Amino acid sequence: MPTDWNELIEFTPQQYKEMFQRAVRASQVLTTDAEPEVGPTPKELIWTRNKTKLYRYISEGPKKHKIPLLLVYALINKPYVLDLTKGGSLVEYLVNRGFDVYLLDWGEPGYEDRNMKLDDYIMDYIPRAVRKVLRKSNVDEVSILGYCMGGTMTSIFAALHPELPIRNLIFMTSPFDFEKTGSYGAMLDERYFNIDKVVDTLGVIPPEMIDFGNKMINPVATNYGPFISLYERADNENFIKSFKLLQKWLNDGIQFPGEAYRQWIRDFYQNNKLIKGEMVIRGKKVNLENIKANVLNLAGKNDLIAQPHQVEALMNAISSEDKEYKCLPVGHTSITFGSQAVKITYPTIADWLEERSNE
Repeated sequence: MPTDWNELIEFTPQQYKEMFQRAVRASQVLTTDAEPEVGPTPKELIWTRNKTKLYRYISEGPKKHKIPLLLVYALINKPYVLDLTKGGSLVEYLVNRGFDVYLLDWGEPGYEDRNMKLDDYIMDYIPRAVRKVLRKSNVDEVSILGYCMGGTMTSIFAALHPELPIRNLIFMTSPFDFEKTGSYGAMLDERYFNIDKVVDTLGVIPPEMIDFGNKMINPVATNYGPFISLYERADNENFIKSFKLLQKWLNDGIQFPGEAYRQWIRDFYQNNKLIKGEMVIRGKKVNLENIKANVLNLAGKNDLIAQPHQVEALMNAISSEDKEYKCLPVGHTSITFGSQAVKITYPTIADWLEERSNE
């Protein structure tokens, strides 16, 4: 009798051997393979507030562009998706292109942070981070890149802080118009989804709940598709590396502060206040027309989370003279990780920013 998988494979009829080998390798990936290392680009911690940390990435080469770039991520998941692995990292690419790159990492909120609101992040945390970047880099202007919800929050911040010297804004798959959100709209309809009961009961929203909601947008493809692909491509170690990296990030969720979640669902998905000009943050009305910085607004053609029409809606709401909208042939995650990101997204961002980051 065979005593291990390799011996068992030897006893397998030839016509089934390749299938069995793929099945064995796939099971190893899911059960015994070590987790991949993430966040390889060196960085230094320069500021903290509560759980939030501001990092500056370290480069061995010279900084070629005067204006620093601050990356602002969403309150969902962890921001290392922007720096997953060598050769597949937006951060690494930008650093190697000579940019002075910073990252605002929200950290991992606990139950004690349940009363944190979007107001706190937008009015306290982002402005202080921007001022720290300006002082650390000894410059008079800054560029900001917001990804997903981080871009939506950045747009509100920029509209409410016209006094801050923001030269460039890059939005990456960030939703601004929430009128037609497809399955999200159906799931979050206030007639069926009682946001107050959810927040008042849980305090903080567990990552499993957020992940479940995202997967319900396309349940078969998101729940089973990755594992079918793993089996079919289990003889491709490059694919396996990417699979493990992405699965690590997707399964490494964080809690969502309850009050911020209440606002995100009610003010955006249920009432669409931002694009209507009805959003109020800490007593101040948000007017997107106040945004005058140079803007690059990127959507993903295959994005079901922030659909292209939700992203493009920003363009008619802002006052920027230099503004550009591009819909790339990617999805919500593949805009920042994967072969298309490396070939299309990274150079699109760097080329646009390079022209606008010097004197």
